[in-house]
Amino acid sequence: MRVALIGYGKMGHIIEQVLIERGHSVCCIIDKDNLSDFSSEAFALADAAIEFSTPQTAEQNIRCCWQHNIPVVSGTTGWDVEPLINEVKNNGQTFCWTSNFSVGVNLFFMINEHLAKLMSKFQYEPSIKEIHHIHKLDAPSGTAKTLRDIMLAQGVGMPIAIESVREGEVPGTHIVRYENRIDSIELRHDAKSREGFALGAVIAAEFIVGKKGFYSMKEILFNN
Repeated sequence: MRVALIGYGKMGHIIEQVLIERGHSVCCIIDKDNLSDFSSEAFALADAAIEFSTPQTAEQNIRCCWQHNIPVVSGTTGWDVEPLINEVKNNGQTFCWTSNFSVGVNLFFMINEHLAKLMSKFQYEPSIKEIHHIHKLDAPSGTAKTLRDIMLAQGVGMPIAIESVREGEVPGTHIVRYENRIDSIELRHDAKSREGFALGAVIAAEFIVGKKGFYSMKEILFNN
């Protein structure tokens, strides 16, 4: 598989390593200083693109991929992705987006969903805490928002507070907590490095080549 990398920060470098380890090639790397390469022959040869950029540039980057009919996996958070998800269902293109590509986090999402369904029947105060490195651009994290949305969808009726902490080089920690005056219940996921996010993005790219429409990580990991 030939992959175009869009965004060449820390995540882009790790994704490049994972691609090579899994036998793929990087045919084009596009960052903020060479956006003209969206028109290059190398970019047009890509079987898929993996996009980790900024909230301000993600939509345009994705549309550049679609102009060349290149399936795109995007892990950029902090922007309104829903219009593109709805659009891709009818425009004949291919798109995968999730707030977190880690296999472990997606398992965490499913456990959170089951717990929220159970907890919706009882009087516990829900909360979420997320801890990330000081370079993270958005707060709360996209993962924390997804955890909250899952809880609300399962009928957790009380307001869900999200606490965001930025410190050091923490790859990502998410804690879901239910508490009342009697006891508390807590779920926690700690990322040890960015490699899990990169691996999930590559798995997603492998999956969507040759397909059309929108795919979530839940579909890719658990429904095939």
